[in-house]
Parts: sequence; C-alpha cells; structure tokens
Amino acid sequence: MKHGKKYNDSCKLFDRAQLFDAPEALELAVKTKTAKFDETVEIHVRLGVDSRHADQQVRGAVVLPNGTGKKVRVAVFAKGDNVKAAEEAGADIVGAEELAAKIQNEGFMDFDVVIATPDMMGVVGRLGKVLGPRGLMPNPKAGTVTPDVARAITEAKAGKIEYRLDKTNIIHCPIGKVSFGAEKLQENFDTLMGAIVKARPAAAKGQYVKSCVIATTMGPGIRVNPAKFQ
Repeated sequence: MKHGKKYNDSCKLFDRAQLFDAPEALELAVKTKTAKFDETVEIHVRLGVDSRHADQQVRGAVVLPNGTGKKVRVAVFAKGDNVKAAEEAGADIVGAEELAAKIQNEGFMDFDVVIATPDMMGVVGRLGKVLGPRGLMPNPKAGTVTPDVARAITEAKAGKIEYRLDKTNIIHCPIGKVSFGAEKLQENFDTLMGAIVKARPAAAKGQYVKSCVIATTMGPGIRVNPAKFQ
C-alpha cells in the first residue's frame, strides 16, 4: 500500500516494530499529526477471545473523563413524561412512532447516539436492520435502553462511548483529539482500557490483550506493549 510523503515522514520518527508504553505512544501520536484538521486519536485492541461464541463477547460503555472532542447528536425514543425529561436534558431529537417512520421511510439519520426507554423497544426493534449495521441500536449493556433518559443523554453528551468486538476480535474506539495533548489522552486511554480489561469474559483463556495500537486519523499505527494489561 502506497502512502503520502507526510505519512512516510511520520513513520521515520519511530521504530514501527517497537512496543511502547502507553504514555510514550500517545506522545508520538501527537507528534505524528500531519493533517490541518484536529485529528481523532483511536485505539485498536485485539483480544484473545472468539466473538463467534456468546460467552466470549466483550461489549460495554464507558464515559471518557475528557470526552471525545466531538459534538454528539442524541436521538431519544420516548413518550409521556419522558419526552419532557429528554428535552430538558438536551436531546437533539425526541419522538416515538413518527420518529421511527422518519428513519425507516425517509432515511433520516441526523444523530450519533440513539437512546430509548424500555417501553419504546417494541417500536425501536423494527429499526434493527437500519440502526444495527451502523452500531446505533439501543442496548441495555451500553446504557442506551433505560428509564433514566436524562442521565443517559448527559453521559452521551459528556463523551460516553461504546466498545464492542468486531468479527475479527478487535475493538476500535476513539479516545479524543490530538489537540487534547498526551496527558488528557492518557486519562481517556486508561479509562477505556480499564473497562475492557474488567469486561474480560470468564470463558477467555490465555493472553487476553493480544495487541494494542494507537493511531491518529491520518497517521501511522504505534504499537503499545500489551503486557501491562494481562
């Protein structure tokens, strides 16, 4: 795969094969920024589990102490008193059957997070084929199916992210922006990795964290020593 000059110059700043401790890796991530926009810093964690088995799933949500640096648009499925609670908590869109119809029939997708009260899951469930592939389907494990919509909205706006295995047993998550600096990124990194380690399934055998890579949107991957997370 061919890369541009800026990417190749960034690669010269460090040994791509070396394993770094997280603080050093994050310092390098900030230094290797090349784009004119504020790049997102992501981590990619390969786990020693098999996502094909239900008892080896790793999924959850965590509020990053410094947020993600992204303005989050929240859609809420609610009715009755919960509509007012959602609006007062700062929801961008609140609705019920009419919102479901807008998503299903008009392709309306102007939101980043979907939250639903338990009594609305009969309506939301019909949107599984639309929201599911985009990772937007509300889920109790992620805290997005809840009677306390105000709290869920506040957490989403504050930087709550969901982590889950993909089909190749890797978790991909943003931990902030380059402009945060290494210290704030470190706090977010520690919070997310702590949650992933705590979520280790009882059925997982052997080495749990196989590898961890940190990268900016346009930058090269920087390998983190996984030994710390065992």
